[in-house]
Amino acid sequence: MKSVNRGIAGPAALAGGSGAMPAADGESAGGGQGPGPGGAAARVPLRQLMDDRLLDALLERSRDEAGGLRLTGEGSMLGELVKAVLERALEAELTAHLGYEKNDRAGRGGGGAGNYRNGTIAKTVQTGVGPVPLAVPRDRAGTFEPLLVPKRAGRVAGGLDDMIISLYAHGMSVRDILHHLEQVYGTQLSHETVSRITDAVLEEVRAWQSRPLDPVYAVVFLDAIVVKVRDNQVVQNKPAYTAVGIDGDGEKHVLGIWLAKTAPETATAGEGARFWNSVMTDLRNRGVRDILIACCDGLAGFEDAITAAFPATVVQRCVVHLIRNALRPVARRDAGEVAKELRAIYTAPDAEAAFDALAAFAASPWGKKYPQAVRVWEQAWDAFTPFLAFSPAVRKLLYTTNAIESLNYQLRKVTKARGHFPSDDAVVKLLWLAIINIEDKRARERLARRQQTGKRSDQPARLVEGQRVMGWREALNELDSAYPGRLR
Repeated sequence: MKSVNRGIAGPAALAGGSGAMPAADGESAGGGQGPGPGGAAARVPLRQLMDDRLLDALLERSRDEAGGLRLTGEGSMLGELVKAVLERALEAELTAHLGYEKNDRAGRGGGGAGNYRNGTIAKTVQTGVGPVPLAVPRDRAGTFEPLLVPKRAGRVAGGLDDMIISLYAHGMSVRDILHHLEQVYGTQLSHETVSRITDAVLEEVRAWQSRPLDPVYAVVFLDAIVVKVRDNQVVQNKPAYTAVGIDGDGEKHVLGIWLAKTAPETATAGEGARFWNSVMTDLRNRGVRDILIACCDGLAGFEDAITAAFPATVVQRCVVHLIRNALRPVARRDAGEVAKELRAIYTAPDAEAAFDALAAFAASPWGKKYPQAVRVWEQAWDAFTPFLAFSPAVRKLLYTTNAIESLNYQLRKVTKARGHFPSDDAVVKLLWLAIINIEDKRARERLARRQQTGKRSDQPARLVEGQRVMGWREALNELDSAYPGRLR
């Protein structure tokens, strides 16, 4: 998928090609000298290389009954061009195989060792512009193996594969992709073919999921979205956990995606100590040696697992989730006023002042009307109070989860169109593709704004991956004082 930046997985695991086209008229594809000092040579426009009569013929043959142009699909303009290019390339491959040009009788006794051209065979391949009928040349000895359109290959990889992966990354199911390709391009593929194309990224997903991580992270946020997955022949709701870590340079990184496995003897996926131990073991195996603060939402078994793997880590209850949980039993008409009262708790200067603010809220009319909101804070108090020991710079770092919240919002839009996933691997595959697609979209939008206005934007180039935390220097100094020798 060339339109999607796969740099998240690291240059070693996910290095991609440049996608450069061959140069025209003997032009060097490696970068020649061109207009201006050090500039690349200007590529000759294709329009100048094509005769007007050829273009007129293509236009005439590509018109539909209403007089419009059919750019894609069977018999379209682009289809005709793809057919001509592919057949020309196949003829060149056969010439290289035989060692002499077509109709060159003098060269037949050369490198071909008595082998000759033997006509063509009809074949239709699926491409990114629709089905294209080809006349594939063959040799008499049967030793010619085309590279561009291999034998027994029903499609030309590249553009079509990239298109299918892009549609899949946007949340379209395999059935929706098949319908789209047939409706727009006239391309007919099987369900198995589309699945194989999307499964081709699984190696990249596994490389990303097992890539080495930094030894120390200042903060790791854990959050989840719920997806429907078929597991042990039963479709059930499963949380897919995403971890976002802030490294020593203040940059955010998506560390991984995990789903709990369902034991055969149970009916639902377990998220207890065994699951979290496996997640912590995965992080340690990938090079993580210390985490200063882990921010999550009261996950069962998580605190024991992370303290066993990283004994010095402080587990901080996510303040945003605490506020949401406290407002859950509150009527919508009262939510604004109750939220104002709760603000005094998590903005208090220290733990003692916060406890006094909680007691005042419990004794207030709102606290008496909604005692469940008070209990939410009381039950999470020990995991909430580490937040209060820091200055506003670090508090903002822990409190502001906009990046991971925005990421999960985008991921929910991608997954909600799916009925259910056939396996955990299918979930991780789609979420990985969606994360890359979301990040790539954000970077393109930022670049377009900069090109349009000519000014730098204050908004981060990326939603999560590689985004630098605002006010990191101040937060770094305080974290280094609170945890000496651990972060740098």
